[in-house]
Amino acid sequence: MRLLVTYLLTLITACTIYGQQQPSSTHVGNSSTSFNEGSNLPVEQIGTDDLIGIAVYDSPELTRAVRVDSGGGIRLPMVQQHIQAAGLYPADLEKAIKSALTSEQILVDPIVTVSVVEYRSRPISVVGAVRNPVTFQATGTITLLDAISQAGGLTEHAGAEILVSRRQPAAGGAPTTEVQRIPVQGLFDAADASSNLRLQGGEEIRVPEAGRVYVVGNVKKPGIFFISDGSESSVLKALALSGGLDRYSSHTAYIYRPETGGTVKTEIPIELKKIMDRKSPDVSLTANDIFYIPEASGRRAAMTAIDRTILVGVSLASTLVFLSQ
Repeated sequence: MRLLVTYLLTLITACTIYGQQQPSSTHVGNSSTSFNEGSNLPVEQIGTDDLIGIAVYDSPELTRAVRVDSGGGIRLPMVQQHIQAAGLYPADLEKAIKSALTSEQILVDPIVTVSVVEYRSRPISVVGAVRNPVTFQATGTITLLDAISQAGGLTEHAGAEILVSRRQPAAGGAPTTEVQRIPVQGLFDAADASSNLRLQGGEEIRVPEAGRVYVVGNVKKPGIFFISDGSESSVLKALALSGGLDRYSSHTAYIYRPETGGTVKTEIPIELKKIMDRKSPDVSLTANDIFYIPEASGRRAAMTAIDRTILVGVSLASTLVFLSQ
């Protein structure tokens, strides 16, 4: 019996000593979880201006959130070297921090955990003819359709193309900007799967508005009309959109087309009657054209005189009928 009691006491003492010698998993877990639960971000390469959460077991003075500086590195208290972070994954940065702490003899065998609290190194901007222009960070897999969805989709006046701009590093010089033109119809109709670009961050997506044609003068519904299908507009299309010609329209119309810079406009006369009679081909209109249909003042006067003559004749005929009865 005495031997059994002695064995149990030895076992309890050994378990107590073993538990005291183990690292406090609660401490490490809390330090790491305080960053991870707040971010819940997918693992991506670390970049400039990202906020990094660093937890070092049993070293509260080293456990902190630090932002990656413009040079792509971070600094920790008591660590002399500038630790490079940009371009690394969190697991790789853990090894780099552990190596720095060991090489400078700050800790013997540190336990380091790294997580990304906030991404700022891969912004994607969506501007132009979208419902809610937005800038967000590219985390995980982001496609062009995802980005447009983040901006609430295209407006009804969106143009036929989407412009995707990327900055490309240049060897020994300033970075250049590469612009890709993506047709809207091919993207949304899934006619070309390659149009749905995968975005890495750093892109600017611009959706220009469709070209406008201004129709004024003697038409039934003057106004501004958008060329949203990417094709050119024309005189006949503009007349159809504006409800057709008014009664006293001139046979000659004019297109006012802005020159480069938009300060001077070229006047282009159009034989409207010949186009309507199919004796002359239709004339193309481009974005920002003003299509003006003047009034034929002589025709209005002649038609007014004819109307009055008819009215007098009808009145006289009515009087003669009445008197003959």
